Amino acid sequence: MNHTALVTGGARGLGAAICKELREAGYEVIAADVNAREPSILKLDITREDDVVKAFAKLERLDVLVNNAGVDYTLPIEELSMNQWDTVMAVNLRAPFLLARQAARLMKRQGGGHIINICSTAAKRTWPNASAYHASKWGLLGLSHALHAELRPQKIKVSAVIAGGMRTPFLLDRFPDIDPGVLQDPANVAKTVRYLLTLPAETVIPEIMVIPMREGSWP
Repeated sequence: MNHTALVTGGARGLGAAICKELREAGYEVIAADVNAREPSILKLDITREDDVVKAFAKLERLDVLVNNAGVDYTLPIEELSMNQWDTVMAVNLRAPFLLARQAARLMKRQGGGHIINICSTAAKRTWPNASAYHASKWGLLGLSHALHAELRPQKIKVSAVIAGGMRTPFLLDRFPDIDPGVLQDPANVAKTVRYLLTLPAETVIPEIMVIPMREGSWP
């Protein structure tokens, strides 16, 4: 039986790397992205409840959900608009809840599954001009641990992947002066996602951190 995985933000960056890694592992992968520009990408606005419900209604089975999509606005609090705050919360926290809720319903019926939430070191530490991003990622980590406790009796694993800086458009497009040499290849984080899926059925890792060897800002 083929195993199916749904990856949000799957069109580029870490999402695309995760899709590639899971396909190589034999999964039937559904890459979802609001900015889908290829026929192979499912166009999905994960912030819209009706769209998420309709997308899941078409699924017969889902073994893995990877909540990867994320946004950020690098602005001081006095310049951050309510619309920008709401957008970050909608994509980074509300959407993972919507998707996890639908996934849990489906996975319970089929006897199990695995939900993986891509967090960030922003869920463990803070830096200036990223208040919305930090709030959303700390919230996502809390949600992930809460679902781990709640869904484990239903044989649904929930894991949070806390990823350090990666050479992806998410960082490189916003910070052109950043040294790519201190960042990690997103493929390395994707391999960690794949690793989580190789664990025996009786074992789960609720939280795992993957940081670049050369990133000196994290202990």
